[in-house]
Amino acid sequence: MRGFELVKAGIYTTIQDKGRFSFMHLGVTNSGFMDEYSANACNKLLDNNLETNLLEILFAGVVIKAHQNTTIAITGAKCDFYINGVLKNCWETHKVIVGDELKIGKFHEGQRVYLGVKNGFNIEKEFGSNATSMKEGFGGLDGSKLKNNDILAFDENSSFVKRRWKEDFIPKYEKELTLRVLLSYQCDDFEKEQVEKFFSSVYTITPDFNSMACKLDGEPIECTISNLVSEAIAFGSIQIPKDGKPIVLLKERQTIGGYPKIGTVLNIDCFKLAQMKPGSKIRFEKIEVKEAREKVLNFLEAFSF
Repeated sequence: MRGFELVKAGIYTTIQDKGRFSFMHLGVTNSGFMDEYSANACNKLLDNNLETNLLEILFAGVVIKAHQNTTIAITGAKCDFYINGVLKNCWETHKVIVGDELKIGKFHEGQRVYLGVKNGFNIEKEFGSNATSMKEGFGGLDGSKLKNNDILAFDENSSFVKRRWKEDFIPKYEKELTLRVLLSYQCDDFEKEQVEKFFSSVYTITPDFNSMACKLDGEPIECTISNLVSEAIAFGSIQIPKDGKPIVLLKERQTIGGYPKIGTVLNIDCFKLAQMKPGSKIRFEKIEVKEAREKVLNFLEAFSF
């Protein structure tokens, strides 16, 4: 036996990477890391390519047995992380040797943990990616979440470099979040008063929140049109369905849809949304295209070192 053995795979643990692109015309969604900031940091700590696959872990209780030597890194949600029963820091690298047991314990802040190994797991790509898409049934291992006793192979690596993410850049996951929004070309189908209500309201994340979308509860928004001819949907699109409650479309969103869209959440803010929990509060604020472009470029440049 080689690599990692998932003694306890947890309730919802998947293999993810940057996702798959250029296949939406076939009905294949992007999938991929929900929180690209944490995922990029994990790969940077390991000196991996940013497209290298990682474990995306949503719940505590994951137990992993090492059958090869490697270096790991763990980022994302603040959690209790143990090696052989000893509490270790997140957002840094750790040396792992044959026989070590890794455990993901209680989550304190956030809801997605990323765990990676040096050079990634040896998994065959489908449609150019390792990202698990539960809806479509491919990627990862058998197109599904990981199960107890699954084996994740990787190339053994006995060298070790200790690295830690700078404390000032480790996110704090609060219970309130403001999402910056680029207005949609369909914004003209919403009366001015409705647009103002959208930006002045406080919404609550409902339990209907997964890698496909985040459903919000709060002041309903009315639109002069209720249905459209189905069209392509961008990451972060904010649909307004018939009940008026906004839905933010995320990584495993459907590729087309027919509800009007008031705007699109800035992609780097969607990464922050991915760490929020049901019951958290959401506000929206407008951002112009030029500023949005600058923010995204700054985000990408931060990982170019």
